[in-house]
Amino acid sequence: MKKTVFLLALILQFHTISAQESTEKSSEKSAWTKGGTFTFLINQSTFENWVAGGVSNISGAVGINYDLNYLKDNWSWDNKIIAAFGITKIKDQDIQKSDDRLEWNSVLGKKAGGYWFFSAFLNFKTQFTDDLDSDTKGPTQFLSPAYLQLGPGMLWKKSETLKVNIAPATAKLILVDKTLTLPDAAYFGVEEGKSTRFEFGASLGAYYKFELLKNISMENILNLYSNYLEDPQNIDLDYTINIVMKVNKNISTSLAYQTIYDDNAFQGLQTRQVIGLGLNYGF
Repeated sequence: MKKTVFLLALILQFHTISAQESTEKSSEKSAWTKGGTFTFLINQSTFENWVAGGVSNISGAVGINYDLNYLKDNWSWDNKIIAAFGITKIKDQDIQKSDDRLEWNSVLGKKAGGYWFFSAFLNFKTQFTDDLDSDTKGPTQFLSPAYLQLGPGMLWKKSETLKVNIAPATAKLILVDKTLTLPDAAYFGVEEGKSTRFEFGASLGAYYKFELLKNISMENILNLYSNYLEDPQNIDLDYTINIVMKVNKNISTSLAYQTIYDDNAFQGLQTRQVIGLGLNYGF
């Protein structure tokens, strides 16, 4: 009898420890949230003896939008990786890029109170290739230019889909290949013969994603930067809108619109728009 009671007690203790370990593992896993989509878009137009006019063309693009976030106790760590590449081929013309981006946003936060966190952020962005023109070497290539921003600040985070990070002391580094031809003796703000440019200023990053209608989501990504050391009134702007209209689990129509203002790169607004029917794979 004593042996039976002892055995039952031993089994009960084993189950208690196993349940506790399982709960701890489950809690640890639940601290991380991750997810993303792989998108493939393709468009084609063909014209042959078409009186109204038109030029045959084909274009395609692939993209990854991936989030990896951590939230436990007083700590928050949000990461977003965006990678996209697209090409367009118009009849009798060279292949041209229609999209080329590689970006990583990371914000680490320590709870301050309410929705506020003490934060440290990092933003890195560049592109994969040059302009693909076989006759000339384009003004951009991998890691030229590359932009790196980092600094302390305050994060207001209501949810994973609504947050704003304010960093009043942000260091910014611009890297280029100094062997490339420099237009107007400057290359994305980097002086001729040099490969880096250092800036110090204030940065604001905001993220808001919501559902417009059933199966239609809208993602807004905003980055602002002001350089204290030179023309602080000229605020750099990078704003992206991603609208996804879901047809079913694997097919959707998407619209991406991006506008950039950076007077070191171009005296005016840069805009990019991509729309198409795509195949999506969630992971």
